[in-house]
Amino acid sequence: MPQDAAESARIHDVVIVGAGFGGMYMLHRLRGLGLSAKVIEAGSGVGGTWYWNRYPGARCDVESMQYSFGFSDELQQAWRWSELFSGQPEILRYANFVADTFDLRRDITFNTRVQAASWDEATACWTVSTDSTAPVRAHHVIMATGCLSSSRMPDIAGRDTFKGRTFHTGQWPHQEIDFTDQVVGVIGTGSSAIQSIPVIAAQAKHVYVFQRTPNFSIPSRNAPIQAEYEAQWKRDYTRRRAEARKTRSGVLSPLNDKSALADSEADRRAHYEQRWKLGGTYFMQSYNDLALNKASNDTAVAFVHEKIRSIVQDPAIAEKLLPTNHPIGTKRICVDTHYYETFNRPNVTLVDLHDTPISQITPDGLDTSAQSYGLDAIIFATGFDAMTGTLLKIDIHGRNGATLRDSWAAGPHTYLGLMTAGMPNMFMITGPGSPSVLSNMIVSIEQHVDWIAECLAWMRSNRKSVIDADQAAQDAWVAHVNDVAHRTLYPQANSWYMGANIPGKPQVFMPYIGGVGVYREKCEAIAAAGYEGFVMTHATAAVQAAE
Repeated sequence: MPQDAAESARIHDVVIVGAGFGGMYMLHRLRGLGLSAKVIEAGSGVGGTWYWNRYPGARCDVESMQYSFGFSDELQQAWRWSELFSGQPEILRYANFVADTFDLRRDITFNTRVQAASWDEATACWTVSTDSTAPVRAHHVIMATGCLSSSRMPDIAGRDTFKGRTFHTGQWPHQEIDFTDQVVGVIGTGSSAIQSIPVIAAQAKHVYVFQRTPNFSIPSRNAPIQAEYEAQWKRDYTRRRAEARKTRSGVLSPLNDKSALADSEADRRAHYEQRWKLGGTYFMQSYNDLALNKASNDTAVAFVHEKIRSIVQDPAIAEKLLPTNHPIGTKRICVDTHYYETFNRPNVTLVDLHDTPISQITPDGLDTSAQSYGLDAIIFATGFDAMTGTLLKIDIHGRNGATLRDSWAAGPHTYLGLMTAGMPNMFMITGPGSPSVLSNMIVSIEQHVDWIAECLAWMRSNRKSVIDADQAAQDAWVAHVNDVAHRTLYPQANSWYMGANIPGKPQVFMPYIGGVGVYREKCEAIAAAGYEGFVMTHATAAVQAAE
């Protein structure tokens, strides 16, 4: 039988879409259960986000010793990080080390993009169609597609007429890009721009930064990892991992269980100064109510504004770099290396698009309402269609032909961020409605993968072949996610958490803000209660015969 025909005839236990950290760990767990699994990956290698995001200066905002798998002590003892906050090349090397350690590539099909998936009720089976292989069938599909994997290109008139080079930070070329003697335009000032602009400015002839909305950024204070610091973690990894899983963010950090308003102005300033020197996202743990109390948040905003004014030498430029339209932390706070200092360079110009919006891209550059800019290269640092974009690009048909696009027309509706009603046997790893992007993604990935693996094992032991989310349970969870979000300041920002960066996308708060530890307890309680809120059915005669 030809290979394609044999593949079409075979029914796998599971097809996994994506070979990032979620897909790789899921494959490892399924092998341990004795289940047959196939991974389909659009890229030519593993790594997911860290495979695609190769822009200059790309770096994780979670400390390296915590942004790593904890499921294997052998793995975490063997790998050595070189920096406190690792850059993309090192994280990609780590992803490949994981793949090598567990011999994962033999079950991964690379350079293949999933285009559609459809459910057949009679066989309790999904058929997954791709752009380059015969359709693949499986009883379960697990979407490990990532939360930030669908790049967003802005709809600017004339975009395709530009004669120079164009790049998107989320789909950076695999070869090194040299900007020496080039005039470069960077559109956007989110995380990827904040990380890449200082690196590009050190090389390019001139950099024009086209800013629509300034963002808060905290210096990372990155440095090489000292041997004793690494040894402390490795001696105590078991306890530290367990503690991290109980926290709100999945990250062990120095917490301050006090309101910002409980300190005097002098003490509060000293504390903020200490956190600024510590660096990174730890700044948002300065006080326990920065995400809840606007008056408390305003004190942090004032401090960071003062820091920006002290760093940027031109007062007019400094004022334009001050974020004023959202509380600090309600957009994912950025972490940088000399971002604000870069605007003191003579070869860097800030263009405020609120004052002078872009009118068009031309063959030779870019026009705003005020002037024309000649450019050799344009970098679109314009973010992602976060959390739902990649899933909705796949034509997914569930029970009775219902589509995921229709189910999510008013925003993503899930039960626990793990399943959507009407899409039986389809799981999501770190889907909308789970902590995901508000957390250490590795911690959240491990928790979801472990939960899914244990659920599949329970189903097999109890002769269940089909699982689906109960509609009422899903509705209650969606209401809970929104209720918790609106007790905080987060919805006050037009962020990608809300889908606000995509024209026409429903404005709903997508991740679960209740915290990693609380969420884990809810998931464990639901499993312990026989998977409460999920509907399971026994294997049909046809499925039993196939087994």
